[in-house]
Amino acid sequence: MKPMAPSDEVRQFTVGHDDDGIRLDRWFKRHLPQIGFATVSRWARTGQIRVDGKRAKPEDRLEAGQVLRIPPGGHAPDKQQATRRELTEEEIAQADAMLIHQDRAAIVLNKVPGLATQGGTRTHSHVDGLLDAFAPDGPRPRLVHRLDKDTSGVLLVARTAGSAAFFSKRFSGRSAKKIYWALVVGVPDVAEGTIEAPIAKQPGTGGEKMHVDTENGQPAKTRYRVVDRAGNRAAWVELQPLTGRTHQLRVHMAAIGHPIVGDGKYGGQDAFLTGSISRKMHLHARRLIIEHPDGAPLDVTAELPAHFAASMEQLGFDEVLSDAGGGFGVLADATPDSRETKKAAAKAHAKQYRKERRGERRRRATTPDKPGGKGAGKTGGKTAAKTGARTGARTGARSGAKAAGKPAARGTGKPGTRAAPPRPGTRPAGGKPPKR
Repeated sequence: MKPMAPSDEVRQFTVGHDDDGIRLDRWFKRHLPQIGFATVSRWARTGQIRVDGKRAKPEDRLEAGQVLRIPPGGHAPDKQQATRRELTEEEIAQADAMLIHQDRAAIVLNKVPGLATQGGTRTHSHVDGLLDAFAPDGPRPRLVHRLDKDTSGVLLVARTAGSAAFFSKRFSGRSAKKIYWALVVGVPDVAEGTIEAPIAKQPGTGGEKMHVDTENGQPAKTRYRVVDRAGNRAAWVELQPLTGRTHQLRVHMAAIGHPIVGDGKYGGQDAFLTGSISRKMHLHARRLIIEHPDGAPLDVTAELPAHFAASMEQLGFDEVLSDAGGGFGVLADATPDSRETKKAAAKAHAKQYRKERRGERRRRATTPDKPGGKGAGKTGGKTAAKTGARTGARTGARSGAKAAGKPAARGTGKPGTRAAPPRPGTRPAGGKPPKR
């Protein structure tokens, strides 16, 4: 929904699918940002805001299909709408060339290497600055994740604020599955495995470089698989980040002694191959699988950039050997356990714990005690308890326990001690198990 200017008339809006579940005050910030929170609160308090004809509070959640009634006014002359920069024909063509998929909720680009995802100091050309090409009149598309400047491949962009929130939740919840292709120097000794190494900013680099820090780093986990090798010179690997740390794949591969080809920042001169292999970074976001607001998962694949494809050919690697899914390309692998799964696991753990405890008690019951020790008194007490239980008389069980317990206690040389009260149905030492 395009933000609208204040009006002198009562306005009505139908809550869209992308706004399902959003707070009322957040709806205003998203669609009518010129109306401040104080005004929204006053309108709600005086009953001027209605949802399906009923009064509403700023914290109330909206549902798709509801009709929102807004009173006239709310003009804030000091808040001006941001104006969009008009794109050149070359920029529009550049954006269109990267497009590989679009629908009502998502835009998927194949980002080219060398193009930054967002702007910054001395960075004026970036993907974020080209997004107006896909919605010149509607809501501005929004980035939901990033790729390094020299990394190519799948980049997801949300069309609306609602879909941006939906996709961002999938990325933060680790249910989105990202698979990268990379060429690395040398060949890992283990063909398939997991790298777990905490990552932190490297001191003295101004946060521009990361490194493995086992004491203060944030947990980082990467799965990898060697698809093919060119002798001992280089290997083609699939990488799946299970966490989302800055430069994670680059840091992890360099940490195990196999830097990504062309990554001089983390591999130094060892990251470059001799001959005609390009000196550009060989890291490509090959495939993304993520849940879509419409239901069916969004599954997109990006073609390799020219320099990467040329290096693959020179090293003798055939792309058909991998669909970026073989080996570990299963959605369930990267999907966090559901609440039901966690409950079932906890229940199974508790059951196993109780079973082990029962086994320990039975072993203690059948272990012979030293003559004249405390165990003799306890054993006698249990035997008497069993006898008393068979008679069906509760007092008889207690009497039998005490009578048997006293002699054994005297035998220990500790006057006044008494065996613990027996439990009916327990198995006496050396006897047959009770019938159940």
